[in-house]
Amino acid sequence: MFAAERRQLILEMVRANGAVSLRELARVVQTSEVTVRRDVRALEAEGLLDRRHGGAVLPGGFTRESGFPQKSHLATAEKTAIADLAASLVEEGEAIVVGAGTTTQELARRLARVPGLTVVTNSLLVAQALAHANRVEVVMTGGTLRGSNYALVGSGAEQSLHGLRVSKAFLSGSGLTAERGLSTSNMLSASVDRALVQAAAEVVVLADHTKLGADTMFQTVPTELVTRLVTDDPPPHDDRAGAELQALADQGVQIAVAGSPGNQAGDQPPARGDRRRDVSLPSPRRGPAAALRSTPLGAEQPTGAERSARVADLRRR
Repeated sequence: MFAAERRQLILEMVRANGAVSLRELARVVQTSEVTVRRDVRALEAEGLLDRRHGGAVLPGGFTRESGFPQKSHLATAEKTAIADLAASLVEEGEAIVVGAGTTTQELARRLARVPGLTVVTNSLLVAQALAHANRVEVVMTGGTLRGSNYALVGSGAEQSLHGLRVSKAFLSGSGLTAERGLSTSNMLSASVDRALVQAAAEVVVLADHTKLGADTMFQTVPTELVTRLVTDDPPPHDDRAGAELQALADQGVQIAVAGSPGNQAGDQPPARGDRRRDVSLPSPRRGPAAALRSTPLGAEQPTGAERSARVADLRRR
């Protein structure tokens, strides 16, 4: 395929989806990510798109939010792997909250097999995925339907969460940075996500590598309240995502990387709770989940150099 044809196809994909990862672009145009990155730079120089942390977006993509049909086709393999690993964090009989998003929808499909589970959600898609799970109780918030992502938002949704207490909250968003934490492009969605966080003792963020380092308009979860990040392994050339993982780890966020050896599709799945590949980096923290991140008595605290080595080792595996 000639460069002009390849770049036209890349531009059409970005226009159709709003944002596309370099990995996905390379797969569709059947070339290397190095070549795609060069094409994206050329298109950016012409003002036709913007580069964003391992991907490409339409100009002005900082404030633009893609709808569900577009998001559902982005980083599908990564979302599947993340959902598989995140599901292993849920135990029988737990009560959890699950926010709106395409990655959390994938998680919900796997939660249908966890007996005795209670799931509180503001997402119609999450509820639909669990609708026929006989041993899972689904509790929906109130609120006003936001059609672009099939989520209930507004004061009704937030008020229905007052007084609620669950063990874990599983959330996704539009971007994640060590400086601001999780963020999204919509004010109403951000407000409900903050209410979901207040209801949980532990906050688990599900974010593929294209969201690492991306910063959008409205903060939902500050970094000090993020207990754990479940993500995929960034490509070796994605220095920004790798640096963001390091910075998050340095702030005490436990990092679980999907797709590591032993978690590949087709492998014999380990017992529940043994499939995690974590970098557990406890440090003094504020917020309701601090106790869950503390180091057991007598355990030796890792140094900054040891933390860096752990993350680097995790990425090499």
